[in-house]
Amino acid sequence: MSQAYMEETGHDGPGPERTGSRFEHFVSQWRDRDVWRRGLVVAAFAALLGLLMLFHSGLPNRVGNLGSLTETFLPWLGLGIPVLLVLAVLRRSATALVALLLPIVVWANLFGGLLSDKSGKGGNLTVVSHNVNAENLDAVGTARAVAASGADIVALEELSDASRYERALAGTYKYHSVQGTVGVWSKYPLADARPVDIHMGWTRALRATVNTPQGPVAVYVAHLPSVRVKFNAGFTAGQRDNSAEALGQAIAREPVRKVVLLGDLNGTMNDRSLAPITSQLRSAQGAAGDGFGFSWPASFPMARIDQIMVRGMDPVSAWTLPETNSDHLPVAARVKI
Repeated sequence: MSQAYMEETGHDGPGPERTGSRFEHFVSQWRDRDVWRRGLVVAAFAALLGLLMLFHSGLPNRVGNLGSLTETFLPWLGLGIPVLLVLAVLRRSATALVALLLPIVVWANLFGGLLSDKSGKGGNLTVVSHNVNAENLDAVGTARAVAASGADIVALEELSDASRYERALAGTYKYHSVQGTVGVWSKYPLADARPVDIHMGWTRALRATVNTPQGPVAVYVAHLPSVRVKFNAGFTAGQRDNSAEALGQAIAREPVRKVVLLGDLNGTMNDRSLAPITSQLRSAQGAAGDGFGFSWPASFPMARIDQIMVRGMDPVSAWTLPETNSDHLPVAARVKI
């Protein structure tokens, strides 16, 4: 073995690569000027993602309700961030990494607060809402699961045969009212229960006064029209939007100061088309929930379209209940009247 080799390696034979040499090689690849020239396409996609989330309200609804469709699944756009991050690192692109700061900051601003548990203790009224699914073959089991939550007020939507639920809930809730395909069950006396016209041609919304020990509470139960995603028509939500406007007008005319809305609104709090409702009421999940509280579809929840919203009361906690035989998860909240 040559003396020169032994002097160079410091060993009598081949030795392992020096510690840190690979790291130093990696770092050196980020020191050249090309790190700012590489990955421009990745950087462009990162910028577009950030701008899309930042200005989502500017997306037009005139073509296939593109804006509402995007807003329904808006939190999931954040999945693009780790994908772009991996691509930026593989491309060794400083430009792409800097561009990624935009979608990261925007997503954190929009949804970062939902990642923490904001639930508190206390409250004096527990409410539950559940779309039970018209094809539910286990009405008794579903009703018992909802009653086991200990809710003072239960709202059920998509009742194809209300009598099954009436029998199952009779032992827990003394008072109830069913209007069309929606119903409300209460441990406290009900008054002035009546349908609410949301321009559908049949009854899918009601209003009732619940006389709680803390005073009257106006309870609205609603199941807004379904929306569809069609290849040739986009996000078809026209009828849902018209019903949202009608329901918002009814709530605006409500004389009782304390109001709770329970139901399947077929839209999220981010959906601009629900503004006639969401502009008047406070989301219990947004104010006092743990996480996103996705409720649909039950097998793999991707959006919270089942809402509990209040006015004149303070949400204390909000959560989803275990899966029943429905395609929706029940949602619950505790509020302080």
